[in-house]
Amino acid sequence: MSLFDTRVPAVLLRTDRNPFHHGTLGAVRSLGRAGVDVHVVADCAHSPVRASRYVTGLHTPPPPGASPEDIAAALRRVAARIARPAVLIPMDDACAVAVARARTELAPAYLLPDQPGDLPARVADKAELAAVCASLGVPHPETLVPDGAAEAARAAWRLGLPVVAKWSRPWLVPPGGRLRSTVLVRSAREAGELYRRAEEAGSRLLLQAFLPPGADRDWFFHGYADRSGAVRAGGPGRKTRARPRGAGLTAVGRWTPNPRVQALAERVTAELGYRGVFDLDFRRCGTTGRYHLLDFNPRPGAQFRLFADTAGLDVVRALHLDLTRRPLPEGAPRPGRVFVVENYAPLSALRPARGARGGRELAWHARDDRAPGRALWALWGRHVGARLQGRALRGRGARPDAEAPARARVVRQGSAPAADRTGVSDRPEEDRAGRH
Repeated sequence: MSLFDTRVPAVLLRTDRNPFHHGTLGAVRSLGRAGVDVHVVADCAHSPVRASRYVTGLHTPPPPGASPEDIAAALRRVAARIARPAVLIPMDDACAVAVARARTELAPAYLLPDQPGDLPARVADKAELAAVCASLGVPHPETLVPDGAAEAARAAWRLGLPVVAKWSRPWLVPPGGRLRSTVLVRSAREAGELYRRAEEAGSRLLLQAFLPPGADRDWFFHGYADRSGAVRAGGPGRKTRARPRGAGLTAVGRWTPNPRVQALAERVTAELGYRGVFDLDFRRCGTTGRYHLLDFNPRPGAQFRLFADTAGLDVVRALHLDLTRRPLPEGAPRPGRVFVVENYAPLSALRPARGARGGRELAWHARDDRAPGRALWALWGRHVGARLQGRALRGRGARPDAEAPARARVVRQGSAPAADRTGVSDRPEEDRAGRH
C-alpha cells in the first residue's frame, strides 16, 4: 500500500518563464514516482520538463507579472479541469505570495498550509525580511531603504562601498531587460542612478552592506514546517560550486551537517509561525563566523532533491503527505549526498561520483526518466547560441532579434571586488553581509 493518497493530485505553479528551472522537474519526478498525478501550470513550451514521463498534464500559466487576482483566476480554471482537490505547490516567490493571499478563496479546490496570508509576502520582500530579522535578533546585513536618489548615494557611502543593491520584490522586475534584481554597486553615483529606476523595477530599492563570498561561506537550508510547526525533511547544505562563481545559484551542493544553521532555521520558522516548504540562504562572515540570513524563499528551492533521506522523503513529499493527513516516514539523513546541475557544472556531472557518501543526484538526467536529460542539451545549445548572437549584435550596435529568448536573470549577489572589504557597522556587534 502506498504511503501517499494517490487520489489527490499535485499542481505545480510557476509564472517565471525560465525554461531551465530544474526544481520544477525535481518536484514532477519526486511526486510522480510516488504515484501522484502531477499537473504543471508553467510555460514549458521550450523546457525539458515537458518531456518527463511523470507529467500528467500541462496547463497555460498566467503571464509574468500577473496580478494575484489573475493567478487565482488561472488556478480556478485548472481546478475545474482537474475536478478534484489537489495539493498546490508554488515554485516561485510571486506565486507563493499570490497563493497565500488567496488561500481562503482557493479552498477547498486546493490543499494549502494554514498560516497568515501576509507571511510569505513579508519574508520574500527583501526590505521586510531585514525588519523581520531585526525583530528576531537574527544576523542580517545592515540594510538601508533610501527615499530618494541623493539619499541612496549617501547610504552607499555610509555602508561602505561596494554595497549590494536589491529591489525589495525581485519578482516584479520586468523579464528580459537590462535591470537586474540584485547588483553590486561600486559608487555612490551608481546607487543614485539605480534609485531613479524604481518605477521600472516595480518595488523599493534597498542597499545592504557587502560580505564577500569565500570558501565554505555559502549555505542553505531546505525544510518543511508541518501542521504543528515542526521542521521535517530537508537539512543544511553547502554550496560548493556556483554560477556565476562566488555569487550565483547552486551548481553543485552537498548535504553537510551544520547544527548552527539548522538551529537558526528552526528558530526563525518557529517564531514566525511559518507553515509549509521553505528555502533559506545564509552567508557566513569570514571574520566573525556568524551566519547571516540573506533570503527566505517561501517555496521549494531548486535543489531541494539534495535532501532526500533514506526513506525517500523530501520537502515536496512531506508537504503532500502532511496536507493529505498521511504520516511522514522516519528516515535517516544522508550527509555527503551531492546535487549537480549539469548545464551549469558539466565537468562535475561527468566526473565519477566518488566521495558522495550519501549518493549523487543530477538535476536533469535520471535512469527512469531519460527524455528530459536528452532534451536538455539541444535546448541549452540553442539558448547559449542565442545569447552569444545577442552579445555580438549589441557589440555592433544592433538590436538582437525580438524573437530571441530573453537572457535569464541571475538573482544573486555580484562578484567580490579584488580586495575583500566588510566595513564597519553602526552596531559593533553586527558584521556585514550581502546576498549569495
